[in-house]
Amino acid sequence: MNEQKQHLLRALAKGVRYDGRALTEFRPLKVELDISRSAEGSTRVLLGETDLFVGVKLGIETPYPDTPEDGNFMVNAELRPMSNPEFEVGPPGNQAIELARVVDRGIREAHAIDTAKLCIKKGEKVWSVMVDVCTVNDDGNLLDASGIGAIIAIKNTFFPKLKEDNTVDYEEKTKNKLPLQKEPIPITVYKVGSYFIVDPLPVEEKLSDARLTAAITEEGIVCALQKGGESQLTTDDISKMLDISIDKAQEIRKKLKL
Repeated sequence: MNEQKQHLLRALAKGVRYDGRALTEFRPLKVELDISRSAEGSTRVLLGETDLFVGVKLGIETPYPDTPEDGNFMVNAELRPMSNPEFEVGPPGNQAIELARVVDRGIREAHAIDTAKLCIKKGEKVWSVMVDVCTVNDDGNLLDASGIGAIIAIKNTFFPKLKEDNTVDYEEKTKNKLPLQKEPIPITVYKVGSYFIVDPLPVEEKLSDARLTAAITEEGIVCALQKGGESQLTTDDISKMLDISIDKAQEIRKKLKL
């Protein structure tokens, strides 16, 4: 075990983090709406020094063959080099792909959007919901910040006007919002030694042994899980981590009034 890991474990044993927080305490969280004129819904998330944008675009596309009566949904993540020197220009790397998948899975498995109401003509035309995450500054916990930003941006997305010929007039927004059924909040709990923490700083992320991201609905139901890190988790670990996730999700909801 390296000296930095030992130093972190000694701090956690005393119940404190490098920035003075308790083990399961989030940094200040702030959300700004409508930060993009060209998106149908957008938000900026500030979680401590972590800063990112989430935009939602709507378009008319052909439905997937196995769901001819449902609209499409996808999430993309762009980890920009200006936000972290470890991010590179070019095609999405493994971290960007995983981030997009975790955000996508939490929303999809919660059935957050009533995709049946996005159908315009069965098998031919449906609304497609495209969520884009773009990092401005990575100071840890991009998973939770992105997932929180995504569901808030989706909640505040308005349809553009649909013309009689089924083309879209993006210059005119309607008052109709996306048909949202659930509002899942992702909470990632990290295991460091025998300790559990949330909302890690970059150094805490790198020194962690494992992590578990849980998407939690308003009812406290776990609708999606994603495990990360090289170490295994016991059933007792998972139970404790889920209890923390459910508690923190409720705390975030109250703070953001979701």
